[in-house]
Amino acid sequence: MTTLLTLTRPQKAAAILVAMGKPAAGRLLKFFKQEELKSLIDAARMLRTIPQADLEKIVAEFEAEFTEGAGLLDSADKMDTLLNETLSPEEVSAIMEGRQKKPDPGPLPVWPQVEKLDATRIGAFLAGEHPQTGALVLSKLSSQLAAQVLLTLDKSLRAEVMKRMVTMASAPQAAVRIMENQIRTRLLDGSSSKDTSSGQARLASVLNEMDKARLDEVIQDLESIGTPDLAGVKARVFSFDDMHLLPQKARVLVFDGLSTDVITRALRGAPEELTEAVLSAIGARARRMIESELSLGSEGVALADIMQARKTVASATVRLSRDGAFELPGAQAASEAA
Repeated sequence: MTTLLTLTRPQKAAAILVAMGKPAAGRLLKFFKQEELKSLIDAARMLRTIPQADLEKIVAEFEAEFTEGAGLLDSADKMDTLLNETLSPEEVSAIMEGRQKKPDPGPLPVWPQVEKLDATRIGAFLAGEHPQTGALVLSKLSSQLAAQVLLTLDKSLRAEVMKRMVTMASAPQAAVRIMENQIRTRLLDGSSSKDTSSGQARLASVLNEMDKARLDEVIQDLESIGTPDLAGVKARVFSFDDMHLLPQKARVLVFDGLSTDVITRALRGAPEELTEAVLSAIGARARRMIESELSLGSEGVALADIMQARKTVASATVRLSRDGAFELPGAQAASEAA
């Protein structure tokens, strides 16, 4: 039950409007400002039962004359009814939207978006920034992405950035906000450079379907016509014939997830150096089984089956590289050139 002592002025006004009934209250509501109507709605929702004696005191306080003095029940529901029957739907909607409107959450956080970018794009952005800025940006990224970005930087810049990462204390929030705004406008919005990583990935996936000879030929053609961002494409390209260029640990990861049948078919007709690079990455028992099969020759094995097995191995290698397990030889070459 609501008592007179606990009522606010808006609650008293809401109580009187409900007591007046729809016709009179409706005429009065037309004169209220939107802010005042919001206040009345909020006040009415807090009302409970108002005894008749308290209602009479409220009426006297406002110096108004009422002929009925019945107590009030469900004031919130009655106020809603008054509003709906005396104001247009558009007016009611405007009032309710004003009450429920949430503050602008502001721009999306920067760093989760940066994490989705290609390392080469982030590196290109940092190449034009002060090493201290590079250290600040890398300190906000995951260790895996930060390492990939570092490998794209020029050696001298890379060393300066890492030196500052070692000595860098907590950056002032003002400096972080300035950096985030720079990243938002120049890196995420693409005003400083266009993100071609998706196009590079698409072209690389096409090239990875070709055999080694055709692949090398197409790469040379792309180089001759000055294809932009070709380094990003090369970093994603891999064929079975490049397997010996991978480090031992990377080869072990690749063949650990492949069946001996696929490995055997892929090695049929392969050069000795490539065969040894593959066999050295698998267990002794599996190696003996594969060597035994290879000693029987490739007669009766379709060339298409051999090429399909080699594509399976290459695809598994590219997938592991994309997941961050290791870098492909093309990406390693690009880092060394930088």
